[in-house]
Amino acid sequence: MFELIIFEILGVLDASSRKFHWYVGLYAMLLFLIIVLPYYIAYFVVSNVQFVSQKKHIRIGLTTIAWLIYLYFFWKIGDPFPIHSVKYDYISIEQYIGRVGVIGVTLMAVLSGFGAVNYPYTSMFYFIRPVSDADIQMVERRLMQTIDMILMKKKRIAVAKREAMQRTNTGESRSGIWGLVKSFASAGSGENLGQLRQEADALEELSRQLFLETVDLHNTQERMEYSKTFKGKYFNFLGYFFSVYCCCKICLATINIVFDRVGKTDPVTRGIEIAVKYFGIQFDVKFFSQHISFFLVGIIVVTSIRGLLITLTKFFYAIASNKSSNVIVLALAQIMGMYFVSSVLLMRMNMPSEYRSIITDVLGDLQFNFYHRWFDVIFLVSALSSICFLYIAHKQAPEKNIT
Repeated sequence: MFELIIFEILGVLDASSRKFHWYVGLYAMLLFLIIVLPYYIAYFVVSNVQFVSQKKHIRIGLTTIAWLIYLYFFWKIGDPFPIHSVKYDYISIEQYIGRVGVIGVTLMAVLSGFGAVNYPYTSMFYFIRPVSDADIQMVERRLMQTIDMILMKKKRIAVAKREAMQRTNTGESRSGIWGLVKSFASAGSGENLGQLRQEADALEELSRQLFLETVDLHNTQERMEYSKTFKGKYFNFLGYFFSVYCCCKICLATINIVFDRVGKTDPVTRGIEIAVKYFGIQFDVKFFSQHISFFLVGIIVVTSIRGLLITLTKFFYAIASNKSSNVIVLALAQIMGMYFVSSVLLMRMNMPSEYRSIITDVLGDLQFNFYHRWFDVIFLVSALSSICFLYIAHKQAPEKNIT
């Protein structure tokens, strides 16, 4: 689909051929997003449930029921939104693209809002907490002391278990008054195993926290060293640039929401018109809008795919396990498909009107303005929430090191 967008701008292939491939790509994508991937996800989820019978017909029956439940909620999710025209029936492509677009645009807006805030925070020198070797040594010393205390507790538990086992083995051979006195004396000197286990568990939890804090301090120190390199200074400059972009994007999203405004001209054509009108620059608007749009769409495609894959890969490594890996991979494929369909919906606005005609014709009579307003709303909520979260995390980090 992204290649077809580039082909629309460059005029590659015949118009009818491009339209045919648009239909093939969209129908194939919808087939996977609505039928194939959800059914396989439901199948693996049912197979991983322990109390479900391993008989094949039972698993297929439960999978089909779960898939039908998914279809019901998938259809109902579009009812509150003005995503399509009422003239289309239930089997039209607009009905399904509209519902996929709602989910995908929401995902795009959440990721964009978080990324617009998180990238400046992670790349700018201003937000790096100063960490010295003494701070790291102090935390590592506390970690080693905690590990020593854990070993002592574990040793006392092992000794207490051995003494209890010896008392059990020799208890039957003891008789008489002297044997009872010795058994009471040895019982009185025994350890409280329950209390020792609780103390050991608490110390192990403390050691985990100290270990994570040590790793965080080492990472921060590495970021400080990295910030002194040429590459680090370059990313620091990009951090300032994207911080300005984030502020402008939040302001524009707020203005669009308050005044119910949606752009009717793509950014490239609008920028060229401003250059011609206010700066008196004379050149071929149609020619340059085509090539600049090609360059802009290429950047959007590459950065969006790269950013999504990096984010999903980190998410996969964080939660994947032997049983859940199949479900997670299929769920990520589902998310990526919805993300790309929504990218086409939103990217349409970044193209000049003469290049978006086939895309508009293929996607149908969708309410494109709704998707742009919905993106602005979710982006604003995501960006502001990310700012609050990172602010709280940044303020608590120094206190954590002091304690």
